[in-house]
Amino acid sequence: MSHVGVGPRAVMRSVAFLTAGALAVPALAACTSEEPKGKPLAGRDTAAAARARVSDGGTLRWAADSVPETLNAYQSDADATTARVAQAVLPSMYRMDETGRPARNADYLESAEVVDTEPKQVVVYKLNQQAVWSDGREIGAADFAAQWRALSGKDSAYWTARNAGYDRIEKIERGGDDLEVKVTFSRPYADWKSLFSPLYPKDVMGTPDAFNDGARRQLKVTAGPFAVQRVDTKEDEVVLTGNPRWWGEPAKLEQIVLRSVPRDKRVSQLASGKLDLAEIDPETAEEVTVAAGPRDAGTGTPLMGPEGSPSASRQGRSAAQALRSWAIAKGSDEDAADEETLAREEREETLAKRERRQRALSGFEVRKSLEPAYTQLALNGADGPLADERVRRAVARALDRGKLAKAVLGPLGLPAEPVGSHVALAGQPAYSDGSGALGEQNAKEARALLADAGWVPGGPVKKQKEAEKAAGAEGDKKGDGGDDKESEGDDGTYIVGEDEKNDGKNEGDGRDDDAKDDGADQESGEKHSSGKNTAQGGAPGAYAPKGTAAPAAAEAPVAKDGKALTLRFVLPSGPGSDALRTVADRVSDMLEKIGVGTDITKVPDESYFKDHIASGEYDLALYSWPASAYPATDARPIYAKPVPAADGSLNVAQNYTRVGTDQVDQLFDRAMGTLDEGEARDLLRKADSRIWAAAGSIPLYQRPQLVAARKNLANAGAFGFETPVYQDMGFLKKGASGSRPSATPSS
Repeated sequence: MSHVGVGPRAVMRSVAFLTAGALAVPALAACTSEEPKGKPLAGRDTAAAARARVSDGGTLRWAADSVPETLNAYQSDADATTARVAQAVLPSMYRMDETGRPARNADYLESAEVVDTEPKQVVVYKLNQQAVWSDGREIGAADFAAQWRALSGKDSAYWTARNAGYDRIEKIERGGDDLEVKVTFSRPYADWKSLFSPLYPKDVMGTPDAFNDGARRQLKVTAGPFAVQRVDTKEDEVVLTGNPRWWGEPAKLEQIVLRSVPRDKRVSQLASGKLDLAEIDPETAEEVTVAAGPRDAGTGTPLMGPEGSPSASRQGRSAAQALRSWAIAKGSDEDAADEETLAREEREETLAKRERRQRALSGFEVRKSLEPAYTQLALNGADGPLADERVRRAVARALDRGKLAKAVLGPLGLPAEPVGSHVALAGQPAYSDGSGALGEQNAKEARALLADAGWVPGGPVKKQKEAEKAAGAEGDKKGDGGDDKESEGDDGTYIVGEDEKNDGKNEGDGRDDDAKDDGADQESGEKHSSGKNTAQGGAPGAYAPKGTAAPAAAEAPVAKDGKALTLRFVLPSGPGSDALRTVADRVSDMLEKIGVGTDITKVPDESYFKDHIASGEYDLALYSWPASAYPATDARPIYAKPVPAADGSLNVAQNYTRVGTDQVDQLFDRAMGTLDEGEARDLLRKADSRIWAAAGSIPLYQRPQLVAARKNLANAGAFGFETPVYQDMGFLKKGASGSRPSATPSS
């Protein structure tokens, strides 16, 4: 499964993405105002084309993850499709450019600047004189003021998801004329450009009833190149049509249909001609790429069967198999002949379907970039072994983040560099690799951290198979630790021998059979433990070539107070989660080398976040956060120190790892309150270093963005950081072509 799509900044940090889409820290001395990486790792891939080469008219059918529950991006149940709709139909004073920075949106804003800082910060917006709502009214100060009052947090009747930034506004006034809006802040606010994007009309923001219910299923008044025609829950689609009052470059498309299609159904919808644009998983991308390539590109002539048909070769069957099939079908045994003839017909039909699907997919291509989002390994520090910072740091130091990034991004031909920051991605101003505050991968030092926390090789450890069997069949017969003189006792425990304590090798422990059983469980079950010792074996007389390196021995499991260190690793089980499962398996292997076991549990997508991540029912988990052009505001709730609520519960905000410090909070607050961009950047990098050092979350890799698009569709696809320009999307005129990047990295 995958929750993808990054929309207006209002909802960018309100939802965590769950797959293919965890986190960890550099010396503070490395924090400077310089920008070590000025370019994103990958640029956009949208088949960019000048508007003159794009036809007028047509409908773009675009796959979405859902039909949104609300069209109000400031409500708690807003999602990625809400954001996509808002981008197309509502004003945004600033949009994100290709480097992940805020850029003034000239369609709405002629200028915006801080005109005073003493005694108060004052920002004056000068609006585009042509900017009007779809009902003909000018966009103006009344709309800004209504949105401020709704989102300020002062009136609890408004069911808002956030008030960051709006709570710092003191007043909003009309400026020198109708096109000016004067905003006065009660406290300095560095991320003032984040406000009023999107901007809703006062009709939506003016009263609590209108805010809470008026924009859930319809938006009567809009001000973008498109307008909302209908939200159709029966057809699972949102239909956008051109806005006749739009003053900017007219929309090339007549309609955009955002259709809810599950990830695992998108390839069939593409092949059947029901979609033109869809974000897809790597397996679908491979199928589309193969279909889009040169047909019959192989050398030589297809192998002909006895009937003069190339079908055997096309089905991947050998000449001998084809000859045998033909002989049986033409033989004297009528029953066998009938059965084989039926089988041959079924194979031909399957092949025909496959070829029809390939022909249909040949009209598409895969456009790829990196999402403005990163996948992290989250370590729950609320309780259990990971409540000890030394254990969290040991887990983090065991990981080779470069290998994990390469496992996901390498096969896709995308830059496979691990993410080095919690607050920004490569190319953004605040980005700096802060992982040095945690330290590089080092298994020896990781084991030393575990030992310092009391987790050492040796001591009675309940074996997984024995424990499961006892729990399932004889729950009343629990072991008491066994006899210290035996390697394996009647109670299903074993004692790590002196040799293992001394050198960490697993020789002569008598557990080969159990290791094999555990391996079988891993392949067949939904839940398995990787904290085990595996045996290497083979057929008698089979020898490795001379000079073959011996496989690395797993470190003896570490234990404390008679209990092995095994961490609950929770993963989503739905379609599109293959990359997460690959990463989880590799993480488990890396942890096994320092003696840490993992108990992997796969849970339904719909319960993964609510019932496990948000509720804290996990030790390790993989999920993603979108990047933001305003990290001081948007990253703070993700890493804020949890505080007790009035009812005695713990208020974690969006910090689902439950790991935070007062110092990190203070650094974010200072960054949010300074108007000096260089100072803000340095403060954010210092905060990032301390987040790394706390080892509650370990950034792994920037998420891949793979999009199947019709070959003649221009200005749409893998957008990377950049906010889409909806009025420029469309289908190329006959004979025209869009440009594609010559290389994935931005140039």
